[in-house]
Amino acid sequence: MRNLAFLAVISATANAQMIDNTAGFRTVDADRYIRIHYENDFFTDDDKYYSQGISAEFVDPIFNDFFFHKILLTGKDLRQNGIALEHNGFTPTTINSDSILYGDRPYAATLTGRVFSMSYHPGLRARITSSFSFGVIGPAAGGKAMQSTIHQWIDDDQPLGWQYQIQNDIVLNYNASLEKNLLQIPDRLILNGLVAGQLGTLNTKLSTGLVLVVGKVNARLTTMLGGKSQYEGKRKFSFHGYVQPLVNLVGYDATLQGGMFNKTSPYTIAAGDLNRLTFQANMGLVMQAGPIYAEYFFTFLTQEFRTGLSHQWGGLRIGARW
Repeated sequence: MRNLAFLAVISATANAQMIDNTAGFRTVDADRYIRIHYENDFFTDDDKYYSQGISAEFVDPIFNDFFFHKILLTGKDLRQNGIALEHNGFTPTTINSDSILYGDRPYAATLTGRVFSMSYHPGLRARITSSFSFGVIGPAAGGKAMQSTIHQWIDDDQPLGWQYQIQNDIVLNYNASLEKNLLQIPDRLILNGLVAGQLGTLNTKLSTGLVLVVGKVNARLTTMLGGKSQYEGKRKFSFHGYVQPLVNLVGYDATLQGGMFNKTSPYTIAAGDLNRLTFQANMGLVMQAGPIYAEYFFTFLTQEFRTGLSHQWGGLRIGARW
């Protein structure tokens, strides 16, 4: 209960990261797994803004006593702890201009490491997640090299304008979320309420909404939200779809406004031009068969700044459990 109260305080004062590996609908029915995430706007034929995200994560009980996990919100039992490495890139509406596109999104890239924890509280029918991210935003993140290399591989236009990107600054961010089960048909349907927040030098934002999961839901998620699964203890095939509508209250976004400490970025979006309230919808399909985890998803986000446009992207996640 103390963890739940602390989370409520953080969330009430605190952007879901682009790559959200701790969401309940992505729960892997295993204590150990690895998973690769790849997100890109080419999945939705919408080449602007959030250009690409890549992440690799590793979950294992060996991280239960990891020093950095001491600062996370976690229970003593029914938990999954892990580490991740993540790279994100952002571009304006075109990469073919060698000058600043005023009123458009600035170029930006981030490279971060992350420690995270997911804990389950069947008695409360609740799920708590938290993570701490650390790294850099700016040229040191290698966004230009990453995009240029990929475009060379696929014989596409080389990007112009990265010299005007958000400049180097430190990333330190604490993220937390609470999912409370509202309705459950064991192994078939889960409806959760959600409150989530980020606080730090990269993003500060509060999000709230609902999560609907329908299908042959995996046993871990069913039982750890207080249900009784007929598949408990058996690692069988599972398959489900999910929908997650969210409302976001935005406080700060370094990929738009520049770093919190380094104010030398050649072009940023002014604080007064940010849209403080945005709507986001996540939806997708998840399959777990034997040791394999596979997911395809789609995300829609309304305009983040006054002269911006709505945006959408898609992605794939592939993993292995044991």
